[in-house]
Amino acid sequence: METILLQINDHNAYKLIEDLEALHLVKVLKKDIQPKKKLSERFAGSLKLTTAQYNNFQNEITEGRSEWI
Repeated sequence: METILLQINDHNAYKLIEDLEALHLVKVLKKDIQPKKKLSERFAGSLKLTTAQYNNFQNEITEGRSEWI
């Protein structure tokens, strides 16, 4: 038997893989299902800004968003 690594690009593919496993055609060795972190949690603290820089950054973001309305 040969072991391969798959990247699942669509959540519906999990059902297909489970069906193949039920037919004993493949065996899932590891199910790595972890909840995804929100981007705000993932990147919190990534920018090392002073208070003035942070406020300027927030103002720029707000202005940019208002331009799209």
